[in-house]
Amino acid sequence: MKNVLILCAHRPKRSPSQRYRFEQYLPFLEENGFKFTYSYLLNEKDDLVFYSKGNTFSKALILLKTFFIRLKDSFQFKKYNIIFIQREASFLGTSYFEKKAFHSGAYVIFDFDDSIWLADTSPANKKWEWIKRPEKFYKNISYAHCVIAGNAYLAEKARPYNKNIVIIPTTINSTWHIPKTEHRNKKLITIGWSGSISTVKHFELLVPVLLKLQDKYPNRLKFKVIGDKYYKHTQLNVEAIEWNENTEVSELNSLDIGVMPLPNDQWANGKCGLKGLSYMACGVPAVMSAVGVNNDIIINGENGFLIKSENEWMEVLSRLIEDVELRNLTGNKGRETVIKDYCVKAHKHSYLEVFKNAQSTR
Repeated sequence: MKNVLILCAHRPKRSPSQRYRFEQYLPFLEENGFKFTYSYLLNEKDDLVFYSKGNTFSKALILLKTFFIRLKDSFQFKKYNIIFIQREASFLGTSYFEKKAFHSGAYVIFDFDDSIWLADTSPANKKWEWIKRPEKFYKNISYAHCVIAGNAYLAEKARPYNKNIVIIPTTINSTWHIPKTEHRNKKLITIGWSGSISTVKHFELLVPVLLKLQDKYPNRLKFKVIGDKYYKHTQLNVEAIEWNENTEVSELNSLDIGVMPLPNDQWANGKCGLKGLSYMACGVPAVMSAVGVNNDIIINGENGFLIKSENEWMEVLSRLIEDVELRNLTGNKGRETVIKDYCVKAHKHSYLEVFKNAQSTR
């Protein structure tokens, strides 16, 4: 039995990145001889404060608390065969704990799924951005024995600083995310977006198109934002709900069309297509900006749609609104793609190989 310490930001099942990158693989890895210990930085109470507006003094205390959590961990590093770091060991702009892990004698695995060398702080914490120093990423990955990247773009950014790079895409549990067509609204066509508070700005890129569609199809459309329950738009018929593990699949299945608008920039090119894959797994046709890994996931017009302009958004969404057969066909093809290339079953042995290859440097 090999002991593994997981260093991450959030408690289990809280973060999409953690859930889809490694948490869903842990039962399989445990069956194969690995024992996992979590050390996360934010408990449920601190989480609510940390991502709220204001509360400057409380947030400063939380940051200090997270430093001491990791400091305590560092005294225990030598107890573990493997240390698995997801995205960063600390919220602070230091690589101190990554370096300590690397020199502890444990085998360090670093996993990431975004362009985390760029600043992209949640809206409530923009003024704290200077503390994070995202460029620490380059040092962080140099203090790893193996780096798992979510796509080829991320791997190429990491390769100059670490030669042992493994690409494992972000995946969906296809036995949990399954189509349930009875959940879909027969009277209104629901166009939905799923994401976090920090990425709802990407949904807003599409609002001008959605307003035009609302005018074009009066009383036929409903819009849903899953993940930011406080989102509002005075002109858009939008329902905003909080993400919840127990209702996630039924909410995704309530959509007739899933959208993933993105800007064409460095951050978006690092995205791993999770939104689109979650729609596709539930048989919901995915319409995605032709950016980054989306171009690898989607065969345009077959298992989804790739969009390059506002006119294309209007054209494709209009076609899908009007044609139920096209929605069904595209959704079914999307589901097939997930099962073949982007599900847990397809990649669980890739994770197992990384962990089996981990050799302590002691």
